Amino acid sequence: MEDASIESLLGLLFFLILCSAFFSSSETGMMSLNRYRLRHMIKNKHRSATKAGKLLERPDRLIGVILIGNNFVNILASAIATIIAVELWGEAGIAIATAALTLVILIFAEVTPKTVAALHPEKIAFPAAYILHPLLKLLYPLVWIVNMITNGLLKLFGIKLTEGNHHHLSTEELRTLVNESGAVLQQRNQSMLLGVLELDDVTVTDIMIPRNEVLGIDLDDDLDLIIEQLSKTPHTRMPVYSGEINKVVGILHMRNLAQVFQQGAVSKAAILQVIHEPYFVPESTPLQTQLLNFQKESRRIALVVDEYGDIQGIVTLEDILEEIVGELSSSNKEDNQDIYPQEDGSFFIDGTANIRDVNKSLDWDLPTDGPKTINGLVTELLEAIPDANVCMMIDRYQLETLQVSDNLIKTIRMIKLEKPAHESEED
Repeated sequence: MEDASIESLLGLLFFLILCSAFFSSSETGMMSLNRYRLRHMIKNKHRSATKAGKLLERPDRLIGVILIGNNFVNILASAIATIIAVELWGEAGIAIATAALTLVILIFAEVTPKTVAALHPEKIAFPAAYILHPLLKLLYPLVWIVNMITNGLLKLFGIKLTEGNHHHLSTEELRTLVNESGAVLQQRNQSMLLGVLELDDVTVTDIMIPRNEVLGIDLDDDLDLIIEQLSKTPHTRMPVYSGEINKVVGILHMRNLAQVFQQGAVSKAAILQVIHEPYFVPESTPLQTQLLNFQKESRRIALVVDEYGDIQGIVTLEDILEEIVGELSSSNKEDNQDIYPQEDGSFFIDGTANIRDVNKSLDWDLPTDGPKTINGLVTELLEAIPDANVCMMIDRYQLETLQVSDNLIKTIRMIKLEKPAHESEED
């Protein structure tokens, strides 16, 4: 009879350890679920995900029912193990039962099931939801009492129950998520998503065509020169000004100019009749804002002005789209007009080249939080325009000026070293 009693107690003890493992794994599995994947599955009417989502709406109740069940089976298991040990070994069995049960629960009811649940949360949490849901209803009065006491204690410490219950990603967190999704997203789609996320961090100044490179129609020029310029221009929209770019009178669309050519009466007055009113934007405007403004104003080109109202350059809708989808033309680092690769691995770069364009073409990380061009970067570091060619280091980039004229660094030779110079010297 005693043997049968001990065998039944051992069977009950084994069952309680399994129950403890269930509660432990359920807790870890539920809390390890990817909330965004869970929301997606709920939208697709996944039954198990829906049940798990309802439980996670009140995590205090979920944790309450899990811990009540876990503590109950662990205490009951401890009592049964003590009875078995006392019957087998007498008073010494108490110490034996304590040590043995602690080891068994730690390995088989805590560490192992929680590790499995952390690695495969959905496989554990979804089936567990079918048990926890009715168990919560059954034990609700006890769970409510426990939650009322614990929530009261939390309020005493100034902790609100709603804190930490909103799972929203910041822009930086979302950027990290996209960067780490290379196995799921194609490289092009990943680059486009990152481009969209960076629109708010980039201003129109970073991507504009600088003032000295703007091609426009000067009404002070001879009519024959203007007509020749219009016939050869590769652009569909051009600013029209009188004398200098700051005296812009409008934007000319080649489609409207075609009507003038068809009438056979090309004149400066005819050109002025088909131009559109110029559209000005501040140089500090983020690209995301400017993209929305282009849509709102039904515009595709804007003149960028500084705080004094002077025109600094031109930004187009195509320039912003290129920040998202990449170059719309077939240009790359091999045929980029500002970058000329050399046989020794270095590059000859035009001083007026935009630093962000260089970084994108060569996959470099030159600093972009200051000057926008290579010439500006070098002159800022030197704090002067060099009188002769100089060589310098910026982190792991070696720069050598090759041509300096008209207060401008025309050409620079650059190469990226494997390690920064100071590290090479230490090695």
